[in-house]
Amino acid sequence: MPSSRKKFNIPSNIKLTPMLEQYLRIKQENPGTLLFFRMGDFYELFFEDAEIAARQLQIALTSRNPNSEHKIPMCGVPHHSCDEYLRQLLEKGYKVAICDQVEDPRSAKGLVKRAVTRILTPGTVVEEHTLSAKENNYLSALYWNHKKNHGAICWADFSTGEWTGLELSGQDQIWQWIYKIQPSEIIAPDGFSIPPIHGRLRDRFNFVPASSYFDQRSATDLVLKDQGAASLDVLDLTDKPELVRICGAILMYLIQTHKGELGHMAPFKPLNPAGFLQLDDVTLRNLEILRTLSGDKGPGTLIHSLDRTITPMGGRYLEKCLTAPWKDLNIIRDNQNMVDFFLARDQTRTRLRKELQNTFDLERLSTRVTLNRCTPKDLLFLSRSLQILPHIKSILMEDKDHHPALLQKLLQQWDDLHDLCLTLQNAIKDPPPNIITEGGIFKKGYSHELDELIELTDHGQGKLQELLRREQSQHNLPKLKLGYNRVFGHYFELSKASGLKAPDHFERRQTLVSGERYVTADLKELEEILLSASDKRKAREYDLFNEVREFTAGHNKRIKSMATVLARIDFWQGLAETARRLDWVKPELNSELQIYIKAGRHPVIETIQGRANYVPNDLNMDDHSKVLLITGPNMAGKSTVLRKVAIICILAQMGSFVPAARASIGLCDRVFSRVGASDNLAMGQSTFMVEMTETARILRQATKRSLIILDEIGRGTSTFDGLALAWAVVEDLTGRYGGIRTLFATHYHELTSLEKKIQCLRNFNIAVKEWKEDIVFLRKLIPGPADKSYGIEVARLAGVPPRVVSRAREVLTSLERQRDKKKIVVETKKPLDPALTKPLQNQVQENSHDLSLQLSRLDLNSLTPMQALNTLHQWKSMQEKK
Repeated sequence: MPSSRKKFNIPSNIKLTPMLEQYLRIKQENPGTLLFFRMGDFYELFFEDAEIAARQLQIALTSRNPNSEHKIPMCGVPHHSCDEYLRQLLEKGYKVAICDQVEDPRSAKGLVKRAVTRILTPGTVVEEHTLSAKENNYLSALYWNHKKNHGAICWADFSTGEWTGLELSGQDQIWQWIYKIQPSEIIAPDGFSIPPIHGRLRDRFNFVPASSYFDQRSATDLVLKDQGAASLDVLDLTDKPELVRICGAILMYLIQTHKGELGHMAPFKPLNPAGFLQLDDVTLRNLEILRTLSGDKGPGTLIHSLDRTITPMGGRYLEKCLTAPWKDLNIIRDNQNMVDFFLARDQTRTRLRKELQNTFDLERLSTRVTLNRCTPKDLLFLSRSLQILPHIKSILMEDKDHHPALLQKLLQQWDDLHDLCLTLQNAIKDPPPNIITEGGIFKKGYSHELDELIELTDHGQGKLQELLRREQSQHNLPKLKLGYNRVFGHYFELSKASGLKAPDHFERRQTLVSGERYVTADLKELEEILLSASDKRKAREYDLFNEVREFTAGHNKRIKSMATVLARIDFWQGLAETARRLDWVKPELNSELQIYIKAGRHPVIETIQGRANYVPNDLNMDDHSKVLLITGPNMAGKSTVLRKVAIICILAQMGSFVPAARASIGLCDRVFSRVGASDNLAMGQSTFMVEMTETARILRQATKRSLIILDEIGRGTSTFDGLALAWAVVEDLTGRYGGIRTLFATHYHELTSLEKKIQCLRNFNIAVKEWKEDIVFLRKLIPGPADKSYGIEVARLAGVPPRVVSRAREVLTSLERQRDKKKIVVETKKPLDPALTKPLQNQVQENSHDLSLQLSRLDLNSLTPMQALNTLHQWKSMQEKK
């Protein structure tokens, strides 16, 4: 204990109570956690933990020994309403150790025994109030072997038991996966170095001893035990040693935080990325699949516009499919057929949606039951959900002659779980109590022994009144009364005014001014029975609850299996509901490279603006137009067209219908996106650096079957640098594999000349109509390059002051006039900065035809991009005249 005293700055001459000594010992055994220490009806926190909790939870900070020189900070929360406080702390990244009383205080001799019964961390919670219903909550582990330059990453949703992982040959790929799956918590071995560029993830990391968590042998034993497998061959892990290490680390961490065996983890299957359309974190962010560019969820995201699922399981499955669509044509078409089946049957879908609304989260309910973290309400919700299964099956069995293959397979595997459902129906009262130790859980008739105890506790007053009436009639005591107080318990009372004499078997207990109080042997016996019946009832209900819980936990695999079935049904009907409401069509998919979209729409923008205000667009990418170079002013809609095409391809490969009049999609293996401006200044990365990093990844990883959307490459640097980079990127994308499918939006009109030189490149632009001094964005994608940038008009629409807009027009007119006359000097109302104009005037207006001499005299430090471009134009004209 001395080390604990030193840590909390407790002088050695201060005597601590046995309770605080116990607290410090348990706190020392659980470093890095906030210790919730059960004392009666409260969880108390002391010392630094109390200061942190009071500050984070905005609750009162008090102190123990308030009149002492050495005050001990403390705060507390009621144990029966601590869930909201725990949720707040977990959201802020804290770990909480729950220290409960592990013996009955009434039977304890001396200090009540306490122990940590579980440790709550952001990645290991299973309680409903701490989780988002339609989102997975992942705990991740990673390991990197520097000698082999090889590593692995694994992620598990403890609340559902789902887990997977893979080995990788590049550490940058591990970080890509972390950003994609967004784990709440990450386990890594001590000494693992987080690169500065990923420093913002540091708060999610838990560093643990490598020797105990990532040991190869112990990890193998843990994995085989949890999975019930004889060898790693069964799990496809024999040749994946690093993946075995982190699977073991995940299991050990879960066991230590749960403080017990697991028993609910799903069969582990290594992830095979080759089977899915790969979408990296940058693409998911740029396309705003799950979150907007600002990081918000909900409106503005694709999943918000798409999601018509009813159940939490269906919502999570939708997110999984949306971030990892399939590449196998057969799988995609099977899913399309299911969506088509439900789309064609509006009444069936409506009835099905109504039943699904009464279905709770079977996956997480089953997990809480298996882990002994459930309440009576969880069992009731599970019972209600299982009662729905026969109704859903009955709806699905209709029109069985037209069932798609997937539906036939699901119905063959259907399990109503009738035996479990019947047990829960007969057992759990509705509504049940929240606490399992106070009784009131079970229905009458479930247990004969319990019924007798319930009869005593619920009808005890009736039996007391019956005894009173018997005494009154047998001994002619009509004025005899029955009373109760805490000191004597129940008693009979005769008033002196009645003039009646107590029978011989009455035992005097108390004399009052107004009368006498008595007890009898029958009264004492009945009172003892009633008092013990309440305790016996609570104890019996607690035992019965554990029996029912264990029985239910034994059906964990069956429950999880049907949860999976319902998730898929919900997924298909949800996509059908979206297709019906938004008028989407079934896309054709093939193994070719063509992408044809007729009247395509961006689903998110259409949801926000409304169908009537949205202008659809056609697009065709074939062997002669694999790379589309799209020009047009800002705000015209170039980025919308780019994103729309990528989103339609993603939707198609997840089996969904798409927002178009018609669509034919050649399968993609990856979708890459470089859209918008962003930076990472905290890590020393400018907007242009981020842009080039993302572009480099695309150029290195893109294949023949990839789809690439690029927006404004090169705009973050000087005109010539940016133009040169954009030019080279276009040439690279058109020169490989006969051209990689790319939509390339740009303001560099110089690139449009490439159409004459590159066979697979075509120019397109977003149409704009000029009306007087205004411009009208037509939002239509048409062939050919844009004739103007309309930058000044867009600036005016954006609210740039009129004086600045007017002056910009004057300067633009002057620049265009000088360009047409092959002169460089800009006529101005007020002279421009001489440092910018004089060097160029002196150098370009010389009569010398020696270009090398003129080049040597150029002052590059003072040369603007526009001046440089005009200089080149002047030199070229001089050469042509020669």
